Amino acid sequence: MYMNIKTLSTTKVRENISSIVDTVYNTGKSFVIGRRDNPEAIIIPFPKEFNPKFSEITNMNAYSQSFSFLNEEPNIYSKLDINKKYV
Repeated sequence: MYMNIKTLSTTKVRENISSIVDTVYNTGKSFVIGRRDNPEAIIIPFPKEFNPKFSEITNMNAYSQSFSFLNEEPNIYSKLDINKKYV
């Protein structure tokens, strides 16, 4: 699988972890970490708000702007569509 994304080596991350964490915290930028240009992990900003009623992954997705690209998408569903059960 080819991904056009910059992958930081584990060595580079180990040497610069403090600076990388500062960058993630201050800019919201994410970093991919891997070995031999093979992505293995990602560092993303921690959510500004954390709701203990939801799972960790739900909180991360909801508040870390993982889906912010959807803001550009048109609203094609009504509230009735969202409430309808399809299963």
